Amino acid sequence: MTSPGMRVALVAASLDILGGQGVQARTLVEALRADGYDVAFVPINPRFPRRLRWVRRIPYLRTVLNQALYLPGLLRLARADVVHVFSASFWSFLLAPLPAMLAGRLFGARVVLHYHSGEAADHLGRWGVLVHPWLRLAHLIVVPSEFLAGVFAEHGHGTRVVRNVVDLTRFTFKDRQPLRPRLMSTRNLEPYYRVDVVLDAFARVRAEVPDATLVVAGAGSERLRLERNAPAGVRFVGAVAPQWMPALLADSDIFLNASVVDNQPVSILEAFAAGLPVVSTPTGDIPAMVRHEETGVIVPPLDAGAMADAVLALLRNPERATRLARAARTEIERYTWPAVAEQWASVYAPVHAAEQPAALRAERIR
Repeated sequence: MTSPGMRVALVAASLDILGGQGVQARTLVEALRADGYDVAFVPINPRFPRRLRWVRRIPYLRTVLNQALYLPGLLRLARADVVHVFSASFWSFLLAPLPAMLAGRLFGARVVLHYHSGEAADHLGRWGVLVHPWLRLAHLIVVPSEFLAGVFAEHGHGTRVVRNVVDLTRFTFKDRQPLRPRLMSTRNLEPYYRVDVVLDAFARVRAEVPDATLVVAGAGSERLRLERNAPAGVRFVGAVAPQWMPALLADSDIFLNASVVDNQPVSILEAFAAGLPVVSTPTGDIPAMVRHEETGVIVPPLDAGAMADAVLALLRNPERATRLARAARTEIERYTWPAVAEQWASVYAPVHAAEQPAALRAERIR
């Protein structure tokens, strides 16, 4: 089922905000265009005029200016058959997805809300009338994981599951032989990603393996604190543009993630694609991706000792690390465009009016 020429307006963060949603949006835009869709990309973070770029440094004022530039851009939705809106949680939901959904409805388009945030349970549970009535603006809510589908179902909203996508052509898979003590973290430096636990685990590894190193890629509010407390052997490289991520992963041998709030991290999918064995906490949809002793190693949240022990065990048994990484590379085929292209075509396809009220069951695409 394909729809060449269908006009899709995709509303999401641009890569000026480096993160999983921006990367995912760009990947979908490129894949849809390659399949013949007429795609207009509408950024929720339009670039400020050069003379006003300093406003980005001032909270609240930057929000006012951003909205003043973003909202007129929604006029581009007038010619779309489908308005595909990426969504995070809380105030972000009200500022960006909500106006886009209202505009899509006003212009008579099919509205698809593509919700990604691992904070969904908190958002849906606490925000009441600020979220639930507005979700009904979407003809269909799409989530990337069964985990999020379950959260929405608990609050009476049907969803359809379509996995995140990774472009395997960007990454070169290789066995880590020999397996070097070169560790990698590519999560943003925010509290819920608990990069401090990764640093603590690394310090324990380095006490056993003095030549171990850790590269931390990402930006965020925790950077100064993390840098102050980082042990020797850690290199902070800041936010990394997508085109440079494959090279950074290629030069690393083990991927670490300690998040306590999450969904289906693109960073783990990229680590799989590059052949890094993954050690991670079981947050959100991660246990479905990093299946313990099948496609990676799961450790308890906030347990730096367990993470360090898992890394040391991999270094002592590189054959096991290779087995896990190869299995993960096979797993990643389910997260490619060929695996989900027909699913997105089905999401975009118009349905009869009688089918649109999606009861309370979650529609699942596997």
